[in-house]
Amino acid sequence: MPLPKLERWVFLNRRLNAFFSHGEAEYFLARRDGRVVGRITAQVNHAFNDYQKKNWGWFGFLEFEDDQEVLEALLSAAEAWLRGRGVERMVGPADFSMNEESGILIEGFDLKPMIKQPWHPPYYRQRIEQAGMTKAMDLLMWKLEVTEREKVLPVIWELAEKVRSEHGIRVRPMRRWQLRKDMDAFAEVYNSAWSSNWDFVPYSKKDLDAYAQELQLVFDKHWFMIAEREDTGEVVGMAITVPDINQALVKMKGRFFPFGWWYFLRKGKIMDRVRVGFLGVKPEYQHTGVAAKLYQEHFDAAEARPQKGGEMGWILETNTAMNRGMEAMGGRVVKKYRVYEREL
Repeated sequence: MPLPKLERWVFLNRRLNAFFSHGEAEYFLARRDGRVVGRITAQVNHAFNDYQKKNWGWFGFLEFEDDQEVLEALLSAAEAWLRGRGVERMVGPADFSMNEESGILIEGFDLKPMIKQPWHPPYYRQRIEQAGMTKAMDLLMWKLEVTEREKVLPVIWELAEKVRSEHGIRVRPMRRWQLRKDMDAFAEVYNSAWSSNWDFVPYSKKDLDAYAQELQLVFDKHWFMIAEREDTGEVVGMAITVPDINQALVKMKGRFFPFGWWYFLRKGKIMDRVRVGFLGVKPEYQHTGVAAKLYQEHFDAAEARPQKGGEMGWILETNTAMNRGMEAMGGRVVKKYRVYEREL
């Protein structure tokens, strides 16, 4: 969906995007007869490499016409830039990080993209594999109709009911007025629960500052949740579920003016689906049923809000626990994205 041009300008600005406090990037365009026919970025996320003890480079923002020569030229430009920085592997696409738009769509072409989801025609996969890129990881999107409680395994409800009585853990909404503080709690859970993931890199303070500002545009207290111990206040789990602002952006056509602002102000009435972007529990509390309680809270939110369903993810194909959890919730995989790699 077309994002507002001002937002994209800020995102790509090296002085304004928090990524550039721990990374570097270059932007490339492919032209033929004076006409732009493709684009790509090459980037090195030093925070990722430092944490993972790897020496990877990434590419992202990939768009190209159905022409193998165009793609080959783009990948060659990105690869040459990364080689100049001594990296050993090129991975992507990811728009600076894997928490932004990532992967090439390989299943689910008939479905509209939700917030922070790319969409690609089928030739993207064909061309990128023909260029010698190989699979690094698949990312799964699960569809959940959160009003269909009867599809959920009964054990989910049983676990959810015991969270407070047996473990003294409650779930509360995040608050707009202290969202930046709650984002510190989010990072505490994220940096614990996601630390073993293939793509993991901790959030820095500047990352959280930027993310909190971004979330203000789509904040809904019904969908932003924190699980915490009642006795100590320790945060043990959280969920950030975002109403699908893409539904409003379609009507805005990427512009606030002259009439786009009207649709943006009315976005609460336009958006009828959500994307569960983050839902996690600290490892030492994963036996308590906190995840089940967060699932239950999502069903309850759907009864109070216009959003009655949506998608969960992406989830790494190797994340067995979360994928089994989605099966227990009655979900099904409806989109699949593939991240590619090549040794340099």
